[in-house]
Amino acid sequence: MRHNKKFNHLSRTSSHRKAMLSNMAASLIFHKRIKTTVAKAKALRVYVEPMITRSKTDSTHSRRMVFRQLQNKFAVNELFRDISVKVADRPGGYTRIIRLGNRLGDNAEMCMIELVDFNENLLANKAPKKAKATRRRGGAKKATQIVEAKADQEVVAQKTDTPVADTPVADAKEETAPEATETEPETKTDEGKAKA
Repeated sequence: MRHNKKFNHLSRTSSHRKAMLSNMAASLIFHKRIKTTVAKAKALRVYVEPMITRSKTDSTHSRRMVFRQLQNKFAVNELFRDISVKVADRPGGYTRIIRLGNRLGDNAEMCMIELVDFNENLLANKAPKKAKATRRRGGAKKATQIVEAKADQEVVAQKTDTPVADTPVADAKEETAPEATETEPETKTDEGKAKA
């Protein structure tokens, strides 16, 4: 019985599948990007990413373990010399699968699998990360203003020894906000008249 043994056999025997994945992994290491079917790319990703993780520690044992799967000493040298340096700070997810559409002959779903840190176009376009702005409802802004006003009143109340509940909270903050918005349109119209 083969319970819970769920992986894609790719319509090949075990030896054929291992040889194919080894050759595809070596090609991916050399060329940094290859075009294949989606099923093969998903199988290759599972096959090659543990090897890239192992290449981060450059020891004789890890080189032998990778060579046992790749069977290509030039690919092993490329992996440990060039690729491991670029992926040193990445915790995983070294490959990217980009779907390309269907093949004309048999309508197989095609894709391109590439090493993430070697795509120069995407690395050049990457903008620095902005701080994530959280969207809040309008009531949250007023609530923070009220809390700030209460804190200010408590400081004033401690100095004058008056109870906090007697003074109005929202009136002071609401009066300052409309004045600031009324002055801005006047300055814009003055600039427009000055240009004319």
